[in-house]
Amino acid sequence: MRRLLQLTEGQPAELVALAVDEYQALQILGLIDIAPTLDPGWFTVAAGRKVGVVTVGSLQITVHPKIQDINRLVFLLGYAKKLDVWRDDEVHLHADDELLPALAEAFSRLASRALEQGLLQSYQTVSESLPVLRGRLRASEQMSHRFGLPLPLEVEYDDYTVDIAENRILLMAVVRLLRLPDVSVGARKKLLRLQRSLADVTCPAKTSPPPKWHRSRLNERYHAALTLAEIVLAAESFEQRIGDLIVSGFMFDMWGIFEDFVTTALAEALNPYGGRAVPQCRTAMDEAAEVTMKPDLVWLRGDGTVGAVMDAKYKAEKPAGFPGADLYQLLAYCTVLGLREGHLVYAKGNELVRKHKIVRSDVTIHCHALDLSLSPMALLASIDRLAASVI
Repeated sequence: MRRLLQLTEGQPAELVALAVDEYQALQILGLIDIAPTLDPGWFTVAAGRKVGVVTVGSLQITVHPKIQDINRLVFLLGYAKKLDVWRDDEVHLHADDELLPALAEAFSRLASRALEQGLLQSYQTVSESLPVLRGRLRASEQMSHRFGLPLPLEVEYDDYTVDIAENRILLMAVVRLLRLPDVSVGARKKLLRLQRSLADVTCPAKTSPPPKWHRSRLNERYHAALTLAEIVLAAESFEQRIGDLIVSGFMFDMWGIFEDFVTTALAEALNPYGGRAVPQCRTAMDEAAEVTMKPDLVWLRGDGTVGAVMDAKYKAEKPAGFPGADLYQLLAYCTVLGLREGHLVYAKGNELVRKHKIVRSDVTIHCHALDLSLSPMALLASIDRLAASVI
């Protein structure tokens, strides 16, 4: 019998009864915060950095995002990947939908619409061994692999096929979504139809990265579906055995989502001011260049000098003994880059808006907060204001 545990990001820890092997599996995975209590068999469990669903044996744990509007979360996911589809009304999810089933529903609709006119086809270069000549003979491979034997022939030819990157990405997303629990009957039927439609397409291995594709006029009707497929594939999906338990999961890292969104959106907002915004700017911290640091975003002026440094933090980092870890980090950035000001960008509700003037230093660190409950346009407007204040 399946047991369900619902957790919400940012909520206090709950007291839960777990078997020893369930506790050990969850501790190994590190997907949620879990700790034993003095009462044997009882543990405190709270959401960690990730949202989504994980199944450990008969126990299914769903971690809900603090952002209640699912459309808003999908907007953040898509905007962080610089994909314009999430700025229009192509995807509409109900506010009370669960994230993963809602993504399955939206993807099944968009992919079905994309395939209404049939599968995209394109010429692909194929290299294989055949009993007859097709295309051109690969003479060097024939000599090295076949030692001069006449058959089979090592050939290379262009094949007009449906087995292309765009269709492979869609199939990878279909296969992954079909593994999710709680997908609606309607969405599951659509996904199975999509899987049958893509029967002639090769599905890359689960551990393989999605193939590369490029936007063009020819694949325009696929754009929306491919956008959502990449979001689905960007989630951390796993399936493994820990002891006697089968463990599977599909999780999004909220810290990564927020930091990617802030970095991308802020870089775009800085464009009108000239210069160049460099994400993950690798810089040596010491003179011997043995220690490197990578601020989330560095803005360079037109002459190449450093004008500003920014770091995005979904929540304040407060490891034991270092309650101001974020401030120490920004102070190091400002010191190395020769700046008098640094900027920390938090999600609103996780840290206060304030500024810190560092003692015996000319460095000031500004803490900003983005309200993720705002509408997409209002959120981007707040990013524009943030860019202006940084400049």
